[in-house]
Order: sequence, then structure tokens, then C-alpha cells
Amino acid sequence: MIILSHADVRELLDLDELVDALADAHRDLSEGKASMPPRIAAMVQEQEGLLGVMPSYLPSAGLACKLVTLFPHNRDRETHQAVICVFDPENGTPVALMDGTYVTATRTAAGSALATHLLAREDSKVLALIGTGVQAHSHARALPRVRSFEEIRVAGRDRAKAEKLAEEIGASARAVDSYEEAIRGADVVAATTHATEPVVRREWLAPGTHVNSVGLNPMGREVDAETVADALLVVESRESALTPPPAGAPELAGVAAGHVHAELGELVAGSKPGRTSPDQITLYKSVGVAVQDAAAAALVLAAARERGAGREIQLEESR
Repeated sequence: MIILSHADVRELLDLDELVDALADAHRDLSEGKASMPPRIAAMVQEQEGLLGVMPSYLPSAGLACKLVTLFPHNRDRETHQAVICVFDPENGTPVALMDGTYVTATRTAAGSALATHLLAREDSKVLALIGTGVQAHSHARALPRVRSFEEIRVAGRDRAKAEKLAEEIGASARAVDSYEEAIRGADVVAATTHATEPVVRREWLAPGTHVNSVGLNPMGREVDAETVADALLVVESRESALTPPPAGAPELAGVAAGHVHAELGELVAGSKPGRTSPDQITLYKSVGVAVQDAAAAALVLAAARERGAGREIQLEESR
């Protein structure tokens, strides 16, 4: 078995390759070629935390399972922490154990990049980044790869953190005082929070805005019901997104399956259209699905084998 640390995974996972791999994974998922049950979770009510279990099998990526924790009150470490175990699909033998924390952050942003590529207007110039944590940082890296933003507005609960993130992004970015200021007039919104009250509101969205929402807090929602009702709604998987929280999206609790316009894979395959007019508001509501982790883990493992990275251990005696 190969053991791969956070530093190993960060070095080995290529973001551009990952966006392409997710397109293939989502197409396979929507075409019924993958096995992926909805996430299950054990709740830690005292901390408003959870431990999620996310197995999947994807013929193009393999057999893998991620264990991920979400502890939104963490301040001295990341709120999302994870490990991924990869198994040989021929015989079930564990072949790799890798850090899943970097994978989670990166594949989530890569999913938003794919959705933005498929749904945002080609002439999008202004990006609103809502949140200042790990996902905000990863989205700041991923989204400019698919649209040429001239301005990036950063808003969070802590103005100092927003200013720090804007400084890290560069000259095109600036911190603003409120979520509303960031969102009004933006072409693309990336909501990356643990909010219990909506940080994206319908009255703030200009015609033609594309919204990515990746935040998950079983206790609330980061996008208001009016946006969900009015937008062209796209998800990774209908089954996963519409499952009751904590597996599914709190924003979509009670939403009829017919209101979901498409899965990402249907847009990739062309079986469903994307944006139908320049003024249409589009919403990609992500809950994070296991085939994304499997696709990312396959890229990491292939790169590790090619470069001789990681550390080999023996779990059982040779027969």
C-alpha cells in the first residue's frame, strides 16, 4: 500500500487535469456507469460536526472511499479533514491511503470551475467570492482558469481575512464590506461558507448571474429559497442533492425533483442544455459527491506511481 501525505497530494494533483477528469466522471455518473450511494454521516451534535462516509466505484477511476469530517467551529485547524482509501477493483485489496483534505478542497473548486465553464456567460468579468476559508482560496485558484475575470470581490465575516485573501489573489481582487456589495453586479458568485442564514439573496443577483454554492451546514442554508426557485438549477447528482441533510443540500429540502434542470454530467454529455438566455440566473448547488474524490484519487495515485512518490507499507504478510 502507498501512503501519500498532504504535501504529496498537493504536489501530485494537477488542477487542470482534475477539471477534465471531473467532466468524464460526471458524465459516467449521469449515464449510470458508476456505483455511488448517497453519503451517510454520523453527527457530533455537541460540536455541530459530522463524520461522512463516501464510497464509489467508477470504471474509469476505480474503487475508493473517503472518510471526511466537517467541524465548522474549528479555528486551529481546517473545518474539513479527510482521508481516502483506494482499493484494487479486481480483488478489493487496499492499494493506497492518502490525505483527502487537499483533495476535498481542490475537487470541490474544480467542480465549480466545470459548472462555471458550462453555465456562466462567456463575457463574465466580475467574480464575487463569499467566504475566506479553504474553499474560498481554492475557488480563487480554480475559477479564473475558465473565465477571464477583471475584478474579484472578496467578502467574509472578518474584514481582515477578506483583505488578506484579496492581497494573496493579486491586483484584480479587493475586499468589500458586505456580501451584498460583493454580489450586486457580479457575473459569477462563489459561495463557500458554513452560513446558517443565506449569504446569497435573490434581490442582490443581477440578470445573467451564475452562482456556485458549495457550503454545507445541516443547520441552515447559504442560498435563499427565492434564488433556488428562480434559477436554472444544476446539481452533481439528483439522488445525492435531494437526499435529506446531512447528505443532501439543506437549500433543496422539499424541492421537487422536477425543479432540478440537470446534473453536471448531462450538461457535459449534451443531453440537457445549459443556459438558455443571457439574462437567465443559473445555480450550481454542490454537496460534494464520491466520484469526484475517486477521480481525483486516481490522478494522484497515477502520478505517484509515475514519480515514485509516497511511502510503501505492508498491511499483511506475503502468502
